Amino acid sequence: MIVSLSFLAAELTAEDGVLSALEIPPIYVVEVTAPDQLALITLLDAGFNVGSVYELTATLYLDEFEYGEIASLGYPVLLVEVQPCSDQVDKADAYRTPGDIETLFAAYQQDYPGLCRMSTLGKSVNGIDIWAIKITSNPGVPADKPAVKYISTMHGDEPVGTELCLYFADELLTGYGTDSYITDFLDRTVIWLVPIMNPDGFVISMRRNAHNIDLNRSFPAYPSDFSTTWFDGEPLGEGNREPEIAHIMRWSAENHCALSLNYHTGALIVNYPFDNIPGISSGTEAPTPDDAMFQYISLQYSTLNTPMYTGGNYPQGIVNGSYWYSITGGMMDWNYRFMGCPEVTIELSYIKKPSPTLLPQYWAENRDAMYAYAETAHIGVRGLTRDRNTDVPVWSKVLLAGNPQPVFSDADFGNYHKLVLAGTYDISFHAESYISYYMDNIVVNSGPAARVDVGMSDGDINVDGLRNSVDIQLAVDAVLGRTIAYDADVDGRGLSATDIQAVINSVQL
Repeated sequence: MIVSLSFLAAELTAEDGVLSALEIPPIYVVEVTAPDQLALITLLDAGFNVGSVYELTATLYLDEFEYGEIASLGYPVLLVEVQPCSDQVDKADAYRTPGDIETLFAAYQQDYPGLCRMSTLGKSVNGIDIWAIKITSNPGVPADKPAVKYISTMHGDEPVGTELCLYFADELLTGYGTDSYITDFLDRTVIWLVPIMNPDGFVISMRRNAHNIDLNRSFPAYPSDFSTTWFDGEPLGEGNREPEIAHIMRWSAENHCALSLNYHTGALIVNYPFDNIPGISSGTEAPTPDDAMFQYISLQYSTLNTPMYTGGNYPQGIVNGSYWYSITGGMMDWNYRFMGCPEVTIELSYIKKPSPTLLPQYWAENRDAMYAYAETAHIGVRGLTRDRNTDVPVWSKVLLAGNPQPVFSDADFGNYHKLVLAGTYDISFHAESYISYYMDNIVVNSGPAARVDVGMSDGDINVDGLRNSVDIQLAVDAVLGRTIAYDADVDGRGLSATDIQAVINSVQL
């Protein structure tokens, strides 16, 4: 039975003192059970905000009009809660707040100056800082290490991941120098932690931010908002986004990461891209070009979390995002497609806000999985892209033959990391004003990444009148058989075989 509820105007005061007399239209959290799979898919494709799906039951977040629409379907509906609600604020009090995190991170930075740096990514709608901490040996010195980021609580009513990030930070910092594994781990890995991405939603136990926007449905979406990548010159596009999203976008562009995850609750599953491919409906798989890799890294997490591996309705506790349910504007797809950073979404608990007394149990269930997931940043192919004459780092695009999804090197240091499984690959490197570099038959084993360092040559080469980098690349491609057809007349000049070979010799491929 649907209960009629009127407009909610809640006066809420957060512990941090920034939210007061906040009026937000109500969001009704409901569980809707469809009569069959076809009806469920129709429901999921109808444009409602879906929180999770289990068998034939979908959890939806609805405004007042949508709530009425769902009632008219005649399906069994359970009203779970209404957000925001003043009696929910106390439920988050035992979880650490943004203010607690600021104090904690400041203490860490003072006590472990050689291991961490805290920063604010910016402020939320209501002026709360979004805190981040970078943990690695010598955090102020650029290094050839893969960086892995953990982001939690972009839905404010899902705080378990916040505590996991804080448990993780404490163990890494206190264990360095005394625990041999943690010491080695931080000597070769950079860990970024953002415990609360949506602080306004957190302090009022609400999914959305203070503008009543779902942050995980509001990132730029392919292909409506972008069609290529940040590297290829697409504007970042953060200016018209919610402030919390804009901060994450700028931070992601400024801090190169090889791998990412974001934490949620409401289910128990690892969800990997794609969440959406236009034209593919919910319930249908939408695989990426790196599907095998995504399944592998997802399993590295789920296999070490026994309840997740055995307790869900998907085998081994992992699922393709679109196959579970499709969303548009998710952070996971944006990070992978636009920034070239693989990311998965991890649902930690069927209960969104479990009792804080259970947090040590959640840490025990996820601790080893958090390390194992970060370790996957060390597989595949890695190396440096530098100018072959000056050794200056080169910001480059790295592509595997047959795989259209690139990764990018760090513009400040030149290190890149392409996560792939064992096999033999052809790889290419591309950068503005540089001649593309190709290497074939790179053997990748199942252990640590294969090392491929590249010295790139700029296009300022004069061979028999050839000075244009496009001309040179056409010549190189032609000799190496990389083009289907070769036009011998480039810019009105005929290129002889001798010219072409001279180019090859000059660039020393």
